[in-house]
Amino acid sequence: MARLRRLLLLGGTGEALRLARELAGHDRLYCISSLAGRTEQPVLPPGAVRTGGFGGIAGLTDYLVREKIDLVLDATHPFAARMAQHAFEACRELGLPRAKLVRPPWVASPGDRWTMMPSVQAAAVFLRFHPVHRIFLTVGRQELGPFLPLGGARNGARWFLTRLVEPPDGDIRLPAGELVLGRGPFPPEDEAALMRQHRIDLLVTKNSGGAAGKIAAAAELHIPVLMIERPPLPPGDIVESTGAALAWLNTTAL
Repeated sequence: MARLRRLLLLGGTGEALRLARELAGHDRLYCISSLAGRTEQPVLPPGAVRTGGFGGIAGLTDYLVREKIDLVLDATHPFAARMAQHAFEACRELGLPRAKLVRPPWVASPGDRWTMMPSVQAAAVFLRFHPVHRIFLTVGRQELGPFLPLGGARNGARWFLTRLVEPPDGDIRLPAGELVLGRGPFPPEDEAALMRQHRIDLLVTKNSGGAAGKIAAAAELHIPVLMIERPPLPPGDIVESTGAALAWLNTTAL
């Protein structure tokens, strides 16, 4: 009987979870899911799971060799630029097949009031010079720092509704305002109700793609959006859906 080829699935997204479920019991692949460990209570995929960082490109390369990994599928978040680059570099060094699963980005529709921002830092600078007051902030807990100096009466009474998946650690500060917790996807009608309740006049978000409840709600309520553009992807194979990822895996695993 042929040895199962060993797949490292870099995860933490809904797509990665669905892939791990599809690959459970695969007749040619043994899947090891890797999670960054930033969420305290993640939804765990079936099968083998490792948690935590690798220690840079060198650490990831060592892991791939030690665990006899045959191929890598990077299904991390579209904004996990460092992990994507590390996976590219490590697989290139070892000559391993690698693909990046990246969901299609959101595209503005006629009537959407988007202002494109090249980074979170640029969005925070934009807010310094524009008179908005009640801001819905959905950029993740690692990206809150640039917004901290903007809140409060001394800065035009800016108030932030910050949404996170889990309560922040004690050393993570929040912009002035209110914290709301929740794990998406969120229906558009719920997002619209949340924005109405808190009298939101601007949404700040990353162009993550996928479920677009908050984008639809902002359009319905004519709320402008600061849309943070994605970082560039490293070279290599790109797939845009779990179906395309499975096709790539089945072809590569032959």
